[in-house]
Amino acid sequence: MIGALNQKLLRDIWHIKGQMTAIILVMAAGIAVYVIMFGVLDSLRLTQQTYYERYRFADIFVALKRAPETVLKRVRDIPGVSVSQSRVSFGITLQMPEMNEPASGRILSLPDGKQPLLNRLYLRTGRMLDANEDDAVLADESFFRAHQLSLGDKITMVINGHRRSLKIVGVVLSPEYVYSIAPGALMPDNKRFGVFWMGRRALEAAVNMKGAFNDLSLSIERNANSGLIKERLDLLLKPYGGLLAFDREEQTSNFFLENELKQLEALGLMAPVIFLTVAAFLIYVVMSRQVATQREQIGMLKAVGYTNREISFHYLKMVLVITGAGAVAGLLLGAWMGTGMTRMYTEFFHFPILEYSFSVRVMILAVLLCTLAAVTGTLVAIRSAARMPPAEAMRVQSPAEFKQSLLDKLGVHHRLSFLSRIVLRQLERRPWRALFSALGMAMALSILIFSFFMEDSMSYLMDVQYDLIQREDVNLSFVEAVPYRALEEIKAIPGVLRLEPVRNLAVNLKSGHYQKRTAITGLTASPELYRVITEDMRRLELPPTGLVMNEKLAETLKVKTGDILTVEVLEEKRQVLHIPVSGIIKEFIGLGVYMDIKRLNFLLDSRAKITGASLMADSNNSMLLYKKIKEIPKVIGLNITSVLRRIFEELMAENLLKMVSINILFASFISFGVIYNTARITLSERGRELASLRVLGLTRAEVAYLLFGELGLITLLSLPLGGWIGQGLVQGMAVSMDSELFRIPVYLENSTYGLAVLIVLISALVSFYLVWYQLDRLDLVSAQKGVE
Repeated sequence: MIGALNQKLLRDIWHIKGQMTAIILVMAAGIAVYVIMFGVLDSLRLTQQTYYERYRFADIFVALKRAPETVLKRVRDIPGVSVSQSRVSFGITLQMPEMNEPASGRILSLPDGKQPLLNRLYLRTGRMLDANEDDAVLADESFFRAHQLSLGDKITMVINGHRRSLKIVGVVLSPEYVYSIAPGALMPDNKRFGVFWMGRRALEAAVNMKGAFNDLSLSIERNANSGLIKERLDLLLKPYGGLLAFDREEQTSNFFLENELKQLEALGLMAPVIFLTVAAFLIYVVMSRQVATQREQIGMLKAVGYTNREISFHYLKMVLVITGAGAVAGLLLGAWMGTGMTRMYTEFFHFPILEYSFSVRVMILAVLLCTLAAVTGTLVAIRSAARMPPAEAMRVQSPAEFKQSLLDKLGVHHRLSFLSRIVLRQLERRPWRALFSALGMAMALSILIFSFFMEDSMSYLMDVQYDLIQREDVNLSFVEAVPYRALEEIKAIPGVLRLEPVRNLAVNLKSGHYQKRTAITGLTASPELYRVITEDMRRLELPPTGLVMNEKLAETLKVKTGDILTVEVLEEKRQVLHIPVSGIIKEFIGLGVYMDIKRLNFLLDSRAKITGASLMADSNNSMLLYKKIKEIPKVIGLNITSVLRRIFEELMAENLLKMVSINILFASFISFGVIYNTARITLSERGRELASLRVLGLTRAEVAYLLFGELGLITLLSLPLGGWIGQGLVQGMAVSMDSELFRIPVYLENSTYGLAVLIVLISALVSFYLVWYQLDRLDLVSAQKGVE
């Protein structure tokens, strides 16, 4: 048998089924976003950790010019070093027959006939290299698939100025290249950058490195001091052109992966908290109204023997029904969408296996957060009613005492129609209720603004980066620094309209106790192709002396304009320079440091050199241009700006905008849920009053004006409030996603505000229609009887 309170519970649920459905949608949205973000995050973290452990991803890396193999014994003697692995690493150009432009890549050595001790390879298909095999390579899976290659195909590459045709015998994955990008790039381009592995002896012969190495990986003991190990490594390898040793955290692939995980975590924390806060607010409003309308029923229940605990639990059961339905819907939706998002990540994070894991911990936390939000809202609503004595609860609530308002005293009401006076006085006399209703609608608007922000921000970032900063059509990089006369050879190629030199210099910047390994980019004093811009988006003339750096790097080093930086050059003569900071600029990508190229070459006390060039090309001669560049042995990399932008847009559309679309969909649920609940509760509270006015002779239109006039004013009040809250959320997201790789610009199009407001207004109109439908069919006799 169903108890009396349970029967009452079922009737109450049926009576507010529309409001319950709206709240369930909001809760489902919050839980789904939490499950999606943290489910995907857990899947990526677990896969990353397992992959790194099984395939022995190194702890410390260091690149150098050339060191004899005998040095390796001294490296192994450093206290704390567990395993060390030397190898040969070399930049290459790839000549793919289906591509006009050259592709670039990197070729790494493998111990002959066996797996390396560190950074082991996962064989996807084919076979590993045989001992002393000098005409075969292993290919990274992403490049292999991008070009639709087959095992046994030969690939032409230029290694150390010599053209070689090598057979692909195996397709592999490496923990070093989970996120495979070309040096200096920000996005992966699997068609134009590939990684290959070759037998040690064969590669040594190809690049004249017999008995030597130029790349080193280390694994250290669990409690070893990595900082001390790196210092000893740097001291040991300095005579051999060693760059500064760096940790796994700074390794390119891992750095990009960790940055993506941090962004995912930031999104996963903010959105569910907002959604569940709105859900708790809705439950509080609904339950407050439910308790208020059932005041006399509560008194009767207490009079016949029901305890405060039983009555409180009765209303909590209603909330638990809402929470349970929202949890089930949210978990199912989150699991389904999380699987799709995980599949999306496999496109640019290359793991042997990446599957969505429906974590029990994530599921429990999502449901607990949802339940906590709902129960908190309910307990606040029923606390006063549960403590009320039966006699007081059964007595009709005393009418509120209203006084003359400020607008009455100012005479504003006398200038309005009597219907408008009723609407305005209703808001004036219940200001807190109106404010909370407006706050609920404002939250819906703010979430929409927050959701649209990411698209606006990334579009703005691309416009700045590729229209104002990187204005070149093509940028080239050379194997090593070359004399200026190399520019003459490139200028002579048909199709080159403009050419500007670039020099990238590896350095370690120091300021007091702070330091950062990066590169100084030398540019002409007034560059037109690759430009440095000011905050007002104008080209900056590089100062004749001193460095210009972006504010993120200045913040990392704790420096300001005028400070002197210690610059440890990590190339050639390894000078230690002291250079002033002449300017700090705002950039959204990377840790840029810029200097007049003439001044940079002068400080290095060497012949003027360049490491690359930016050029503007004639599109009519691009095929000939790329063909000629392919024939220049010193060119190791070529980036086409339009291609970089297209890749950026594709990846943004594939990854970020899908998450944004999910947020927009769920924010629309919230918008409708909040407004419908507000309208439905207002009708519930004023149903008897409106019915009385109908009996007294007011038309349907006049009654609708009274109801929707109040709701309309609340909606209008919510718009500026929602815009202000939305700006706060946007600022918070920009701060949470600030990293060395990306800074999210706080930028919103005016059309974004308009679209968000439009969605809220459409939600309001749909909600008003549904409420009007109920109001129009209101039984005037029943409505005036009061609560039974």
